[in-house]
Amino acid sequence: MSQGQWYPPEWPDRIRALAAGELTAAAPRRAATVMLLRDPGTESGAAGGVPGAVTGSATGPLVHMLRRRTSMAFAGGAYAYPGGGVDPRDDDRLIGWAGPPLEQWAARLGVATVTEAQAVVCAAVRETFEEAGVLLAGPTAGSVVGDTTGDDWEADREALVARDLSFAEFLDRRGLVLRSDLLGAWARWITPEFEPRRYDTWFFVAALPEGQRTRDVSTEADRTEWIAPAEAARRYDAGELLMMPPTVTTLRALTPYGTAAEALGAAEDQDMTPVLAQARLEGDELVLSWPGHDEFTKHVPAASAGGGGA
Repeated sequence: MSQGQWYPPEWPDRIRALAAGELTAAAPRRAATVMLLRDPGTESGAAGGVPGAVTGSATGPLVHMLRRRTSMAFAGGAYAYPGGGVDPRDDDRLIGWAGPPLEQWAARLGVATVTEAQAVVCAAVRETFEEAGVLLAGPTAGSVVGDTTGDDWEADREALVARDLSFAEFLDRRGLVLRSDLLGAWARWITPEFEPRRYDTWFFVAALPEGQRTRDVSTEADRTEWIAPAEAARRYDAGELLMMPPTVTTLRALTPYGTAAEALGAAEDQDMTPVLAQARLEGDELVLSWPGHDEFTKHVPAASAGGGGA
């Protein structure tokens, strides 16, 4: 078993409580996260300090990753991509839209309505702007904004983070069109039922737009870096980087592609069936597994009062 898995020590007790009917599963909150890619040799994407670091040589694209602060209640210390929860306000207001129609997005994402599809895509684009300073939007359906590092952009970014401004309002006020064609839906994972904080998360892939740079602006991260997916997976296997199963799985899935454009083009072929962990009792063991992802299967002694860990 890999040594970089993120397994909180309270999981065994919570699994037993769920199996015994002593724990009610929390409803998962909708969320989105983005694997932001760039090709080696292009703009390093860093504005200020550590985030410009590039780890590992690569012939394929690099991915932008954040290390969550150890103080975070969910996945503290784990490496992840920019992402976060859906803002319900983005269900209610149609926005300037470029790319596949919302009906096509709803079918691809497996949601019931076009407004829900819009909200999920908005979350992906908004969180990338909030946590990396990169904005997948432009004044027309064929353009993207350039430099987003000015004081006026930063004021809007902070207002979005504080939820003083919805993303739909932000786009409307600036006269921008969301470029959904710059995103590809890649995977969907749902937090296990025994977790107190649960998310139904859609994973997207996107390429860093020309002229934009990533910035170290996330209040949830203490480090950011561009890293080759294969190198990140190797460091996970070596126990050097802490990650959750969906992060490792999506990293491994990126390794065959030679460029960011190739990865984006491959998104339409990815399986969007939701992945949900299962926990069961087998004799004197608790078995935790993710269907279709055997490398993450974990066996916990049923009599154990703790365990887990990385």
